[in-house]
Amino acid sequence: MGKNNIHFKAYEQGQTMAFPPTLEELIDKAHPVRVVSKIIDELDLEPLMRKYKGGGTSSFHPRMMLKIIVYSYLNNVYSSRKMESAVKENIHFMWLSGMSRPDHNTLNRFRSDRLKGVVKHIFGKVVELLVASEHVSLQQVYTDGTKIEASANRYTFVWGKSISTNKEKMESQLKELWDYAEGIAREELRDKTPTTFAPISPEHIKETVGKIDEALRDKVVDKKIKQKVNYAKKNWPDNVAKYQQQEQILGDRGSYSKTDTDATFMRMKEDHMKNGQLKPGYNLQISTSNQYIVNYSIHQTTNDVNTLKSHLESHQELYGALPEILTADAGYGSEENFELMEKLDIEGYVKYTSFDKEQQGKDQPFKSENFHYNQELDCFYCPMGQPMIRVRDSKKVTTTGFEQEVIYYQAQRCSGCPLIAACHSAKGNRTIEVNHRLRNYKIKMRQKLTSEEGVQFRKKRCADVEPVFGNIKNNHGFKRFNLRGIEKVDIEAGLLAIAQNLRKRAA
Repeated sequence: MGKNNIHFKAYEQGQTMAFPPTLEELIDKAHPVRVVSKIIDELDLEPLMRKYKGGGTSSFHPRMMLKIIVYSYLNNVYSSRKMESAVKENIHFMWLSGMSRPDHNTLNRFRSDRLKGVVKHIFGKVVELLVASEHVSLQQVYTDGTKIEASANRYTFVWGKSISTNKEKMESQLKELWDYAEGIAREELRDKTPTTFAPISPEHIKETVGKIDEALRDKVVDKKIKQKVNYAKKNWPDNVAKYQQQEQILGDRGSYSKTDTDATFMRMKEDHMKNGQLKPGYNLQISTSNQYIVNYSIHQTTNDVNTLKSHLESHQELYGALPEILTADAGYGSEENFELMEKLDIEGYVKYTSFDKEQQGKDQPFKSENFHYNQELDCFYCPMGQPMIRVRDSKKVTTTGFEQEVIYYQAQRCSGCPLIAACHSAKGNRTIEVNHRLRNYKIKMRQKLTSEEGVQFRKKRCADVEPVFGNIKNNHGFKRFNLRGIEKVDIEAGLLAIAQNLRKRAA
């Protein structure tokens, strides 16, 4: 074929148009940007409007700003600078903004400040629209959590155990210095001995080291001891004050990052092999219905078990009612949570820790959970059929303040038993701990989980809540928060949830 037969479509880059197309014409009728715009136009934004006091320079309309931010999160645009570029270059953003061009500082201030305390309300209104259109149900939910890395330095950390260790060493060294001083200056320190060397405080350290220094001033003292006293006098009060400040920031946590003190170090799953490392992060909890997020909450705790109560409170606050049915994995299976759901009249389908192993059919006759219990005689029977009698009771209090009652049962004649090697390795007769309330909750939950209805709920949980995390983290690349501090992280979590719901609604 000759070159003369090649034909190209007309290309006139500088050609002017008598009737230029509008942005409205250039956007497909079924494009997700139209869903975002339509739904946000239907929302009651009164709490957001109240954030504006009036007076001074005019502001960009909050409804327009909200559309830009939400549509950005829907399209994996999480940087305010990239949002600024998008409203200048992307026709969908230009259409949403009505050709307005807020800069990155304005966009970031709106996200960080204007949305503080109101994004949850906006999220709730979006969910209510989805409920009205029968896309989701608030009565039957599936709950799970994931850890997302914080916008913080991974190597500037504070550990609660290190603080405790350092304080204990300081207390021990302080007592050693005092004992040394008493050995060579007993008269000078008469009636000055502290009642205790722990707990230490800046004032206590300063006073005690001052007494030691004064008592040793005119004595012949080992050079190393003198250096230690001088070092303690100069540094220990400030160190203790620093430890106290760090403990106040820690609260009930075991760690935090110096560049985001609200972030806790958590083990992150890096890949499908679950090879992970400790990184500063937050625990994001969500409840879903048909893969729509109907509730979310941010936590600083590393496990899921202690998040359920506040997560349900969030649901109650949003919608004025609690879910009727809740399905969750074994991460939530505790006596406290079982009791909570019972009190709140929530039908729970929540696994306990050993449930999956039980379903694998492995015979474990020597596990205390499998020992037969005689309620009338209040005793257990070991695999040999010998009774294990009640020897003592005790109470345990969890980190959340929940009180558990534990009863100890002991075998009477383990010596000479042919099964002792397989049964236990402790010296003497075997003793088991039993929490009867938890044991009864497990029996009831096992019956529910293995019922036909329970099996269906368990199957659906894997296909309902878990894909939402996969979509957010893997498909849309959100693996690290962009804002710092739990209040701002909560804003981002809300934007992620809104974006997930509108993205699915537009699909």
